[in-house]
Amino acid sequence: MREILGRRRRLLRGDGRPELISAALTFATEWQWPVLPGATTHPQGHSRCGCPDPECTVPGAHPFDPGLLAATTDERMVRWWWGNRPAAPIILATGGKAPCAVSLPALPAAHALTALDRMGMRLGPVVASPARWAILVKPYSMEQLGELLYAKDFVPGSLRFHGEGGYLALPPSETGQGPISWQRAPLPGSASPWVPDVEAVVDAVVEALTRTGVSAPEL
Repeated sequence: MREILGRRRRLLRGDGRPELISAALTFATEWQWPVLPGATTHPQGHSRCGCPDPECTVPGAHPFDPGLLAATTDERMVRWWWGNRPAAPIILATGGKAPCAVSLPALPAAHALTALDRMGMRLGPVVASPARWAILVKPYSMEQLGELLYAKDFVPGSLRFHGEGGYLALPPSETGQGPISWQRAPLPGSASPWVPDVEAVVDAVVEALTRTGVSAPEL
């Protein structure tokens, strides 16, 4: 048992990155976004996850130990987590009082954001990984999302919704799929960043994809 626990600690700790704890503290204590450390990548292959699942599809970009319900805004807990696991990705527990997100594959997302800029659509922060971009939105309920999607004739199947009970890796995390960065960074300051309503984002993204003729692949 000691050998197994020691191996788990080695998988979870990784190399130190002081910018991670600084970012985690900003999210938790200044913006009041509940966060927790995610699984790090495997030391023998960065495309593999440090969790027990050998076929993990989001290596390093998900909660592992502790689970999602442990997400907190408590400064002492955040310092303790990243003090012990300094390379752990930062995972946001979406929903509640924290932002939710709408994500889509990176290439269609780039086209959509260009079209949204031309339309004069105001966006808040946008999180980018090599595979997908996520537009942060105000918290929404599953009932609200269901009504929104039901009212639409068509919604690309590649859109993903990170709502209550969901999660999202935040910058400057490093995951098995590559680095997490800001495609649209929050404005500087201590206040929690402004984010738009989910209805406005879904309406605008669907219209933008339709206008540009970009079909988002089912990823």
